[in-house]
Amino acid sequence: MAESSNAAAETVAVAVIEDKREEKQEHGNAKSKQHMAIPLKNLILPLTLISFLLSLPILFSVIWLLYIQQQDCEDLLRLPKLQIGIVTGLILVFLSSNLVVYFRAKFPVPGFLVVMVPLVLMLTVGLGLIGAYMQYSRTIPGSPVWLKKKVADDKNWDRIKSCIYTARRCDDLFSRTYMLKEYDFSKSRFSYIESGCCRPPLNCEMEYVNATFWKRQDVVDRQLMPDNTDCDLWKNKENVLCYNCQACKEGFLKTLLGKWGKLGTFLVVMALLLIISHLLLFVATMSEQYAG
Repeated sequence: MAESSNAAAETVAVAVIEDKREEKQEHGNAKSKQHMAIPLKNLILPLTLISFLLSLPILFSVIWLLYIQQQDCEDLLRLPKLQIGIVTGLILVFLSSNLVVYFRAKFPVPGFLVVMVPLVLMLTVGLGLIGAYMQYSRTIPGSPVWLKKKVADDKNWDRIKSCIYTARRCDDLFSRTYMLKEYDFSKSRFSYIESGCCRPPLNCEMEYVNATFWKRQDVVDRQLMPDNTDCDLWKNKENVLCYNCQACKEGFLKTLLGKWGKLGTFLVVMALLLIISHLLLFVATMSEQYAG
């Protein structure tokens, strides 16, 4: 009897010890989960503020795009339509981003999906504008290869150079610099279009009279002439100048590439930042609800 009672007591003691170990283990797991949830919960307010602040440059870019809609004869290449499409998309991104932040606690999963779709599209468009899709870039409006193809087309260029002439870009250059001497003129800063369309290339070594009038140097040996067809295309006529020059095409192209390349870079950077911000906010929100 004594031996059986001792065995029973030992069994009870072992069971009690195991129960205490399980309780400690469960308590430790719960405590570790709580410690993990607390930092994520504390991130919700900063992430909410960051997501809102990141949406503000999107709104400013919309205003900027609307302000410069009809600049540099882009309408001849139907780029304003692309610009309006991007503006519409950016407005959608701005609204969806802030609505998801506001309703994150009620609809975390649907809200995350709703904001990710326009952000992924925004990233895709931005990559296209900076020329990331080289294989398909000929068909992507606004991409570097697409712009080069359009500017190189003779029919398009005839309309573009007429537009540049009508815009009086070279007349503005003349009005701004007609009092300058040759040295001061050479030190002035010009836009790509002014440099390529309104004056002859520098290696033509023509004598400066004013911004739009240059004298050809007398060269006895024709072999000493620079190998540049733009030198022969230059005319001291208001409606000719260097509008037929390759330098003019390159100047107009650089103007477009500068604008659309910067826009593409902006779209890529902002899309990545907003994707990371909303992803972290979604994880923190789900962690908060799960911990609760």
